[in-house]
Amino acid sequence: MAIAALLRVRRAGSLKQLTIAAASVSLALVTTASAAAPREPSAERTAELDRRAVERRAVEAVIWGMPAVNYDLMLQEMLNKTAGKVNQMIYWGRPLDWKNQTLTPNPDTLYFMSFLNTRDVGPIVIEIPPADQDGSLNANLVNVWQQPLEDAGLLGVDKGKGIKLLMLPPGYSGAIPDGYSALQPNTHGSYALYRSNLASHVDADVAKSLAYAKRIKIYPLAQASNPPPTVFTDVKDVVFDSTIRFDDSFFANLDRIVQGEPWLDRDRAMIDQLRSCDPQLRADVPPLWAAAGVFRQGVAAARCREDVGTPLRLQGRLSDPASGPAPRMSRTSSGRCSPIAFSIRPFRWKGCFRAHAQPGSPTTKAR
Repeated sequence: MAIAALLRVRRAGSLKQLTIAAASVSLALVTTASAAAPREPSAERTAELDRRAVERRAVEAVIWGMPAVNYDLMLQEMLNKTAGKVNQMIYWGRPLDWKNQTLTPNPDTLYFMSFLNTRDVGPIVIEIPPADQDGSLNANLVNVWQQPLEDAGLLGVDKGKGIKLLMLPPGYSGAIPDGYSALQPNTHGSYALYRSNLASHVDADVAKSLAYAKRIKIYPLAQASNPPPTVFTDVKDVVFDSTIRFDDSFFANLDRIVQGEPWLDRDRAMIDQLRSCDPQLRADVPPLWAAAGVFRQGVAAARCREDVGTPLRLQGRLSDPASGPAPRMSRTSSGRCSPIAFSIRPFRWKGCFRAHAQPGSPTTKAR
């Protein structure tokens, strides 16, 4: 009102009236500023802000930690359900079926998988055989965070000629012997997936593909002069489920990675944020997921964020363009995710993790 009066006075042209109106405006602004002076928040408000901060840290930890948690889930499935061990090889002795609940299974190739760890044995050799009339393969090697290190095999760096890869420990400064291609994951753990190409599903072609892939060798560099035989374990009859469960178990898996691996430079921005949730981050107790109630809300929020625009496994089946538009997820008033049916472009990939949390306890077998 004072400003409106000031504008009217200016149009009237009276200097005295203009001065009085300007003083009124100044007084009104001072009064408003005094009335808006901040007050100390209540204890309840402070506690709520702290809770929200931890919840947001949980959301950020989930989004940041998904690749490592997926790695750890696969590792724990191997350690807990099969005879396979680190620095060995597990494989599926027939084309994949429903028992393989990994992220992107393909039934038209034969899968071999190795989890490597240099902590106790030092550099590890992975020998990829050359492609020939007996077979060929394609391999992907990544670190714990599933950052790509190298591709090998027919479509890899060796173009099917065969190669000796050397997985190095973090900070390794030793000499690299001639004839090896060194990979530096900057983590103790790493992971390789080998796809042995398959001419058909008939038994003879399956056997031929398996025999070719079993020419892969894995051994410590320290034993290169007399390598021990690589151990292969067939897991085709095991329900191998690495589905990410958006519940407390997520933080159990993430904690195992955080405690067991060095920080990467790219993750420095996360250190203090996680520490704000647990001041004893690197201690044995309390674990990273100690604030389970608040973290549970955070992981639910992160799940909603990841689900929006992402194809979902509904009742165990991946949504398909032929079956119509895939549902999207939204947050309800209760904070839970619920599907909303409307048209979106199918298969807009952001990771495609299963939308349903499955029952069961987290696996905890140590590496």
